[in-house]
Amino acid sequence: MPEIVLDLLKFLFLGILYIFIARAVRVIALELKGTDAAPTPARAPAPQKRTKKKAPTKAVIVQGDKKGKTLNLDQELIIGRGDKAGLVLDDTYVSTVHARIFAKGDTYMLEDLGSTNGTYLNRQRVTSQIELQRGDQVKIGKTVLEMRR
Repeated sequence: MPEIVLDLLKFLFLGILYIFIARAVRVIALELKGTDAAPTPARAPAPQKRTKKKAPTKAVIVQGDKKGKTLNLDQELIIGRGDKAGLVLDDTYVSTVHARIFAKGDTYMLEDLGSTNGTYLNRQRVTSQIELQRGDQVKIGKTVLEMRR
């Protein structure tokens, strides 16, 4: 094979390798940047409506690595993979700052914080703030939380 063809193939390979490394560095930089602060929603979406039941007072992890752990819902709970989360989940399907549960009057609301893989309430993807009720199941990555009294 002529030497010029080998040189062209070598430069083509180096170019592809450069693009791959540049994209990998970009993804890592974006992931590290995401740990500094929770993303703020662009606009406040209207809450989804459901039939009224009683509000939960705690969340119990019923599936996942932390199965059996009980969390009181007396304050805002950030769920994610990052160190700033109140419930840290070591799961590649969980974003650094994935979702939050917070009080709104006498009720508790669930909000997805722009996660990549989504937050699910009773097997339906959460697209806006939604009220939590006793018996609801929240799925984040491989972890399932059940809302209880």
